[in-house]
Amino acid sequence: MNQGKYVFSQITDFIPKRQFERMAAEYKDRTKGWELTPWSQLMVLMYGQLEGCRSLRELTDLTTAHGSKSFHLGFGRLPVNKSTLSKANQLRDYHLFERFAYYMVNLAQDSRIDREFALHGKYYAFDSTTISLCLKLFEWAKFRSTKSGIKMHTQYDIVTDIPVAFNITNAEVHDVNAMDGIEYEPRACYIFDKGYWDLGRLFRINLLNSFFVIREKFRPKYEVTAGEDILEGDDNVLKDQTVRFTTKGNRTHYPSEIRRIVYYAPEQKRTFTYYTNNFFLGAGDIALLYKNRWKVETFFKWIKQHLQVKKLWGNSENAVRIQIYTAIITYCTVAIIEKTLNLNRSVYEVLRILSGSLLAKDSITELFTPTREPMPVMSGQLQLEL
Repeated sequence: MNQGKYVFSQITDFIPKRQFERMAAEYKDRTKGWELTPWSQLMVLMYGQLEGCRSLRELTDLTTAHGSKSFHLGFGRLPVNKSTLSKANQLRDYHLFERFAYYMVNLAQDSRIDREFALHGKYYAFDSTTISLCLKLFEWAKFRSTKSGIKMHTQYDIVTDIPVAFNITNAEVHDVNAMDGIEYEPRACYIFDKGYWDLGRLFRINLLNSFFVIREKFRPKYEVTAGEDILEGDDNVLKDQTVRFTTKGNRTHYPSEIRRIVYYAPEQKRTFTYYTNNFFLGAGDIALLYKNRWKVETFFKWIKQHLQVKKLWGNSENAVRIQIYTAIITYCTVAIIEKTLNLNRSVYEVLRILSGSLLAKDSITELFTPTREPMPVMSGQLQLEL
């Protein structure tokens, strides 16, 4: 079925081209008649993401070197030059790529919603990553007297391994302020690191009938209303208490009772303290949820290092946003492939293998099918001796 087709072309077959082109038709600009269409632009940028290109020059040098394959890779009939791609990234509205990124997020979630997870329900990790920029080149992102930067605030579905919401802001936006932009779902659980400790905002989550799990930032004063120390237990839970804050400020911001769990992590040989408004799950399950928060950190690492968001290909805000949204589209596409083809690998492992095989003509499933080593051929003399 995929005989003679490049792996990269097989990857992009999982992207609904017609839907993208319908969205693109709604955006009018002076690039309408260009040979490099919005779809070709997306294909070239995705290729650069997967190939790990460190600059726009490196990307266009590669597309020129493989000019004979340009049409079959979806780049158009002519090789893409640096000037044209740079102008397209600067002039075409990034909202097109943002809309399509969310469309791909929905497709990826739908395809992976039956993925097994230890707990039933909706669980999201929320965190941000900062991308430092050069002040001279990115003045629009200035947040210190000598530095520029942007933050990518991300809501990550730890059940499906998909980033479901993302907001790109100036790096000066504090993490707790980003909590105001979350559209909290009733009965869903949101997992935060201690940098998001804000009792007023946490109590708002409680009022919305949603759940949260957060690591203790400092030791607040409280009184225990229920629960006690746990002397023995197989799940390494040391304390599972119901407490109420006693200082005036904390009690004003969070007037209800809250659950406090102290957990010993044997692999790190240290204890962690969590607060949550979830009184239904076991204490060990709460610790498990927080442990799964690392998935959003892994996503940040891969999207910056392996999908080349750490090194940006344009200086304008529009170009930066297009690159980040293309990285999310690429990630979701690979997640869809992993589930659809039943590869039974992590998204990151699939990304790594596909990235090293873009111009191969094997089918994607063949890349993940182990081959048996051929039996050594015995010499005639050895066969006679046997």
